[in-house]
Amino acid sequence: MAKELSQKALNVSESTTLAISAKAKALKAAGKHVINLSVGEPDFDTPSHIKAAATKAVEAGFTKYTESSGTLSLREAVCEKLKKDNGLEYSPAQIVVSNGAKHSLANIFAAILNPGDEVIIPAPYWLSYPEMIKLAGGECRFVHAGAADRYKVTPALLASVLSDKTKAIVLNSPSNPTGMVYSKAALEAVAKFAVEHDLYVISDEIYETLIYDGNKHVSIASFGKEIYDRTIVVNGFSKAFAMTGWRIGYTASSLQLAKVMGNIQSHQTSNPCSIAQKAAEEALRGSQDCIAEMRDEFNKRREYMYEKLSKVPGMNLLKPQGAFYLFIDVSMLVGKQYNGTAIGNANDLAMLLLEEDNVATVPCADFGFPNHIRISYSTDMADIKTGIERIEKFVQKINVH
Repeated sequence: MAKELSQKALNVSESTTLAISAKAKALKAAGKHVINLSVGEPDFDTPSHIKAAATKAVEAGFTKYTESSGTLSLREAVCEKLKKDNGLEYSPAQIVVSNGAKHSLANIFAAILNPGDEVIIPAPYWLSYPEMIKLAGGECRFVHAGAADRYKVTPALLASVLSDKTKAIVLNSPSNPTGMVYSKAALEAVAKFAVEHDLYVISDEIYETLIYDGNKHVSIASFGKEIYDRTIVVNGFSKAFAMTGWRIGYTASSLQLAKVMGNIQSHQTSNPCSIAQKAAEEALRGSQDCIAEMRDEFNKRREYMYEKLSKVPGMNLLKPQGAFYLFIDVSMLVGKQYNGTAIGNANDLAMLLLEEDNVATVPCADFGFPNHIRISYSTDMADIKTGIERIEKFVQKINVH
């Protein structure tokens, strides 16, 4: 008989969205026209100048190991970007390039957490944060901010879960799944709290280029040396440059922490993909026109989806300020029935919507809000229009019962 598996690994939860994903694939295989509004990646192709840089790298034989924390030229380009866009001064030695922002987050938690250390996670949250923290031996402390707070935490809320074991706060702005953006004043308040209690801030800024209605992205690391020293900025190329499959992300942090994360990465992955690094360098130093073009298209879809779905009875939502998601409260539909089938939570609703009307959405129990769903507008307008028509008809049938 084989010996038992790792308890840390066994404690990692299976995503409730996997059942939705598997069902959607099965329906597609059966020939159904499934409208997928669950995707978390841009539907645009990677811009041609970025692809050309990768091709050039291959043809030049740039296919060997690189420095474990990324090539010097890419880390320099990241420093240039952080100074130009965020007003942050970093040296290349403070940058660790990884195999995607998710890998960067895993590096962070492995580097800062000891068994029993607690990390405050504002809910709603991206579903992978808790699992990565658990794998690193940490404990999660969730603090919920509802629609009245525009799903954003305050120092008072953070204080409610603070303990002598608290090590860090995770901050995601613009947010997945809510699309909310923290204002400068709100960030300053969180920064002051983190400094007062000597906490790390993991600032996930992967959606920073996707902001609408005149809102501005501000990095929490920009409010002085004390918070700068405690902040680990996380970013990447997946959302801004439609490079999800290239798997390149990065962190900017203190020299000490960057060295530790670089050491961890050197043993786990050796280095990020050499070819993808050349593509990422071109993304930062080449034309930035693609960012505005994608953002403008996302904004058109956002406006359309919000205008339509905000009028659907039983669906309550705030207009997102960034990213490409709508976070919808469906609690008014919970407890009702659809063709004799009880709707016990958002997961039941999402599965029924998929089975009956072939629209895939994300139920948000794994995001800390079991009576909410997330809908993405990172798909083409034709599918968005069809998907919303199906949702409207689906909800009308619920309201009949």
